Amino acid sequence: MTFIHLHNHTEYSLLDGAARINDLVERAAAYGMPALAITDHGVMYGAISFYQKCKQEGIKPIIGCEVYICNDRKSRSGRKGDSACHLILLAKNQQGYKNLCKIVSIGFLEGFYYKPRIDKEVLRQYSEGLICMSACIAGEIPELLLAGDYEGARDLAAEYKDIFGENFYIELQNHGLEQELRINPQLIQIARELDIKPVATNDLHYVDAADADMHDILLCIQTGKIRSVENRMRFPNDQFYLKTEEEMTKLFPDCPEALANTVYVADQCNVEFQFDKLFMPNYVVPEGHDLKSYLHQLCEEGLQRRYNPITPEIRARMDYELNIIETMDFPGYFLIVWDMINFARTSGISVGPGRGSAAGSIVAYCLGITDIDPLKYDLLFERFLNPERVTPPDIDTDISDVRRGEVVDYLVHKYGEDHVSQIVTFNFMLVKGAVRAVGRVLDLPYSQVDRIVKLMPDDLKIKTIHDAMEASPELREVYETDPEAKELLDIANKIQGMPSHCGKHAAGVAISQDELISYMPVWKDPKDGSVTTQYAKEQVEACGLVKMDVLGLRTLSLIDDALENIKSTSGEDIDLSQISLEDQKTFDMLSDGDAVAVFQLESDGMRKILRNLKPERFEDIIALVALYRPGPLGSGMVDDFIASKHGTKKVKYMHPLLEDILKETYGVILYQEQVMQIVQVMGGFSLGAADMLRRAMGKKKPEIIEKAKDDFVSGCVDHGVDKKTAAEVFELLKYFGGYGFNKSHSAAYALVSYRTAWLKAHYPAEFMAATMTSVMGDPDKLPKYIEHSKEMGIQILPPDINESGEKFSVVDGNIRYAMSAVKNVGREAVRKIVEERKAGGKFTSVSNFCERISLNRKMLENLIRCGAFDSLGINRASLLASMDKILDFSKRLSTDKNDDQLSLFDFGFNVKDTIPTIEIEELREFPVKELLDMEKETLGFYVSGHPFDVYEPYVNRKISCPVEQLFETSNNTEVISAGLISSVVNRYTKKGDQMANFHLENSKASIRCTVFPKAYAECRRMIMDGAIALVKGKIKADGNSVELMVSDVLTPCKLYIRMPGQTDFELHDQLREYLSSTPGHVPVEAFYTDTRLYKPFPGINGITLDKKILASVKNFMGEDNVVVK
Repeated sequence: MTFIHLHNHTEYSLLDGAARINDLVERAAAYGMPALAITDHGVMYGAISFYQKCKQEGIKPIIGCEVYICNDRKSRSGRKGDSACHLILLAKNQQGYKNLCKIVSIGFLEGFYYKPRIDKEVLRQYSEGLICMSACIAGEIPELLLAGDYEGARDLAAEYKDIFGENFYIELQNHGLEQELRINPQLIQIARELDIKPVATNDLHYVDAADADMHDILLCIQTGKIRSVENRMRFPNDQFYLKTEEEMTKLFPDCPEALANTVYVADQCNVEFQFDKLFMPNYVVPEGHDLKSYLHQLCEEGLQRRYNPITPEIRARMDYELNIIETMDFPGYFLIVWDMINFARTSGISVGPGRGSAAGSIVAYCLGITDIDPLKYDLLFERFLNPERVTPPDIDTDISDVRRGEVVDYLVHKYGEDHVSQIVTFNFMLVKGAVRAVGRVLDLPYSQVDRIVKLMPDDLKIKTIHDAMEASPELREVYETDPEAKELLDIANKIQGMPSHCGKHAAGVAISQDELISYMPVWKDPKDGSVTTQYAKEQVEACGLVKMDVLGLRTLSLIDDALENIKSTSGEDIDLSQISLEDQKTFDMLSDGDAVAVFQLESDGMRKILRNLKPERFEDIIALVALYRPGPLGSGMVDDFIASKHGTKKVKYMHPLLEDILKETYGVILYQEQVMQIVQVMGGFSLGAADMLRRAMGKKKPEIIEKAKDDFVSGCVDHGVDKKTAAEVFELLKYFGGYGFNKSHSAAYALVSYRTAWLKAHYPAEFMAATMTSVMGDPDKLPKYIEHSKEMGIQILPPDINESGEKFSVVDGNIRYAMSAVKNVGREAVRKIVEERKAGGKFTSVSNFCERISLNRKMLENLIRCGAFDSLGINRASLLASMDKILDFSKRLSTDKNDDQLSLFDFGFNVKDTIPTIEIEELREFPVKELLDMEKETLGFYVSGHPFDVYEPYVNRKISCPVEQLFETSNNTEVISAGLISSVVNRYTKKGDQMANFHLENSKASIRCTVFPKAYAECRRMIMDGAIALVKGKIKADGNSVELMVSDVLTPCKLYIRMPGQTDFELHDQLREYLSSTPGHVPVEAFYTDTRLYKPFPGINGITLDKKILASVKNFMGEDNVVVK
């Protein structure tokens, strides 16, 4: 081989490189290439994955990067960093790799300006162990040559040679571009004049020439351009692919040494990673201790705290675990995790009871890392840390989401900001997202793309367009009959799965022994300045760094708020670690399926299982967390579990040895730990070997499984089990091994589930108020919890200046709406209102409020409109009409204060008697519908009621299904429902016909509705925001979403008034005054007794039903003379 590719952009040159690492390396191996480089733009995201794939394929990996070089990395001048040029750096050895990591990191930490930039000062400092190449025509030297500055280019090449010595190379490229052909002779001349070796490269951005179109689509996605636009970023041809040695040889007939030098460069590059070595951060122990002795001391203290008495079994388990931890050299890891959690607990930051397999460790339990007794619940240490397979432990920790940042800051402060980083995560284009992205680039109508996307099942197993077409015959038909759809799906199929952008992992934090950037590169988020690794969590672990998952869990913050609410309302200080796990009230609530807002148990499917299962003990909750997954649900395990629990199915054990292991789960193999125990008890395996078999079963590794089967059967025979039974048990283990769930994780999360259920059962208002606070900004969840609270008999009170705070609170058993949830009333303003209320007492009047709180128009208007001033006894209509007076009064008071005039408070006068009151215009209050609309506008939701509530009694007999039940209705069912029309969006088909989408809602639920052109033409007058309507249509349910395909929209009801005659004009005028105050869509008809005829009430086109108006009309005309139907 006389040529090696040294300039290659993979998929991790995000939305520019289109060469998937696996495809690229496999193709290079197929070409017989002994080595290959990775040189992504400005980053090293894919370096470890590339290295591992190359090793797998028997190719030498060359780790590099195409960096951006500028004159001064600290300068922030120029448009979009246009002054940054390209430069190729390749690592020769470990020192070169470390320096490359530092250079790439500095580009983000110090030089980021549109792009991560470095300068020659950085190159001079970190040049050791690096090879440098002059790059493509976007490099500094080629740009000077293209500008006609040969001497400048030559001087620059000399400068690079001065920095890198013989490790600097002049790069030649030939993609058939006029610029390249023009400057290549000059580049060769410079190389000869300065005795610099030339190297030939191909600026690879995709694997095959046929992928050029796909690459062009990625560029369009990156730049937000439509493909048909002429003046946009694009590559000039399709020559940027992985060329063979023969193809490259033909491109450089006059400079064969440039090809040979690529092999010379590759021979010099010998970076090797040690993936089996852990670089533990330095944890400083108290004087007189080493890591082992300090861990022993902490464990002994925890043992005394957790257990009384300490039995020989408990002591033996502790000694066993400590021995394994010390043998595997992990005491430091446990101390680091303990120290972090200890900081959180002593700082009043809520920590979860555990997550993952760490709950199986008594060491973790005694250290306070976990909060569930592994002995009591038969949790296995070997599931967490296997003595027969030395891998670093992985302890995941849940932290209150509102205070997670404090824990990360503590780690940074303790270990140093250059040793701690958050971890990158990549967003990959999933199937539907890829289709939508390509649709935008192809400039296809949204409705056309949306229709295609909706034909794709919402199934996590759908990984490719091919999978989607296999699962959806309708999609395949569209693909085969519509050329535009075919092109869309073909291109989307090529780009799906490509990384599109990166972000921060929700939980991952990396901690290093030495400076982090000596192990891996980092990038800096320009939005918040946080530092993040360029390697994903798997690669961080592979490089030997300690990775900690510190997940911000909303439920822990919710629990904190609930406990705070309880203390506020009753004075009780609840310690959830001390509550009984056998509380009958909690189990009764769950058995009724009442688990809305309960952690892990609130989905409709889970609540149905709860009603069927009727849990009676904590172990049933552990099982539920493990059962509610696609595998067990689809396999019949759930039904078997429930039937066996209630005795409708007899529990059978294939062998008596299984009974002790499976009786807890009524004969069902539910947990991975049970698989391990069966293999140990029946087959004689150690728990370490049993864990390895469990892993193989979960990953379906047949060669390992079949070998283990022989060992298992042989072991069973040794324990008195016949061969046939042993083989049958093993087959059962294989089947359930794929479904088995981690019991340690189930137990830890079941504890959080139980605690939230207990809070809801015993302190419903306090718990639901905390739940609403936790979803304050979520327009989907908050209305659901508001409605559920109402169903529980808890009244939702509107915001109030004298009772509301930042969070939802409890007042006399009801929930007061949070004032910070009011639009245009910021948290800072709410804090000032609450502080002033605490310091000076409740606000006694509007004047008093103005004296004490600075106001602006929007804040005042929204506080009035949401009802926050209602408790002062002045209606909203009057206050809104007087707003200018109120604001003028507030402004005058503010001016007095700013002029250093003493307020009347300063003299100790009774302000109520001395401050001139504001003259409020007295007006009749708005109709209920208008008040509700104000709530919706200012809070985002209807709180005190719903506009449909007044109609509900009149339309119930006309409908076949209320909105909330439509989601449980079978596909293609004809239904009639009723509710409020909202979120109307008018659309046009490709033919130009008008159609619409809207939501139909009541106080309990909302469903998306689609009206196609034919139906829309018939009922368009009824489709408007705020209208109450009867809606006919057919349910469209695909298993993941439910939609109503509308055939007709009708008036929900009519108001009928019995009147003596048409000529009683005075009576008509009096009624008209009542009716005209609430215009709307409900027709009003008069029944004239003299003629026995029904006629539209003159001068009234329609009304909105209002209880007060109806009561007034009935009072005026007589109860029997007014009917709604």
